[in-house]
Amino acid sequence: MKAVVYKGPFSVAVENVDKPGIQHPNEAIVRVTSTAICGSDLHMYEGRTAAEPGIVFGHENMGIIEELGQGVTSLKEGDRVVMPFNVACGFCDNCVEGFTGFCQTVNPGFAGGAYGYVAMGPWAGGQAEYLRVPYADFNCLKLPPGNEHETDFILLADIFPTGYHGCELAQVRPGEKVAVYGGGPVGLMAAYSALLRGASKVFVVDRVPERLAKAQEIGAVPINFAEGDPVQQIKDQTEGVGTDKGVDAVGYQAMAHGAAREEPATVLNSLVDTVRATGALGVPGLYVPADPGGPDEQAKRGMLLVSIGKLFEKGLRVGTGQCNVKRYNRFLRDMIIEGRAKPSFVVSHDLPLDQAPSAYDKFDKRIEGYTKVVLHP
Repeated sequence: MKAVVYKGPFSVAVENVDKPGIQHPNEAIVRVTSTAICGSDLHMYEGRTAAEPGIVFGHENMGIIEELGQGVTSLKEGDRVVMPFNVACGFCDNCVEGFTGFCQTVNPGFAGGAYGYVAMGPWAGGQAEYLRVPYADFNCLKLPPGNEHETDFILLADIFPTGYHGCELAQVRPGEKVAVYGGGPVGLMAAYSALLRGASKVFVVDRVPERLAKAQEIGAVPINFAEGDPVQQIKDQTEGVGTDKGVDAVGYQAMAHGAAREEPATVLNSLVDTVRATGALGVPGLYVPADPGGPDEQAKRGMLLVSIGKLFEKGLRVGTGQCNVKRYNRFLRDMIIEGRAKPSFVVSHDLPLDQAPSAYDKFDKRIEGYTKVVLHP
């Protein structure tokens, strides 16, 4: 089958690899109809992880079940399904408690597994024609048959639940003001989710015009940090108080206002300044314990200079960690089906799989309006 294979920093290729087969009675083989490129994929693409050449990328996947193991009971061949990016067993302590992003079964020695991602277990990615799905009864979310809402449903694999998770971590409530730092796909989904949850005003901080325009389209207030300190811009629009809640949808490759290089802690520190005393921060943006491309020795070891004193002084609460997609995807699916949510506004490009190398290059460079790319094998 054809698949997107990592070759080295800033290089992927569509190559022929072995088609997966059933290895356990609880598994399914899914013929992939849509698979998205994630900002997290860019960390590997840029050589900012320990990823080795040969990895098949792709943790945002949906398609049609082609083959089932004998132990799968709730699915049938031909079912249309979307899979959380988290590979999870459904029965370990963390999964039972709803923390499927931290499964203790699927990646020995580590809490958490994912398709096509470095250090997240042996699971090949789905930027390919076929995908092997373990614990299929648990990991496959059934969708209505046909092809309606294809570019909405694919976002259930990761970014829609992850954006919603950022709001859940920050405990966003109706009527509150929310600052979302980062206007990429997850940031836009966080802003959209805050509005779905009833926020009265949502600010989206970024510097890419297309992203800021999309934020404005959904009713958020765009804040261009290239035009001035984003904290001050937000305080000027909140009577000097700041927001009730904040979401970091950027992570460790952050750039500060006026900075010539990355400052990995700048978004966290800006949120500490932006959010009012006793507010809360949700941090779904990716931070890593090791970053080969970090701007200094501390950052390379995953250690950042965060304003812990001010965070403590203001009594701020902080929630972190990757999204437990299973906690949200069924409800968000039903909102899409009923017309209450249409997250596909964030999708900028629908492309065939063989255009993946060009799509990675353009998405990484933030050019030609590349915001969210969906590939179709």
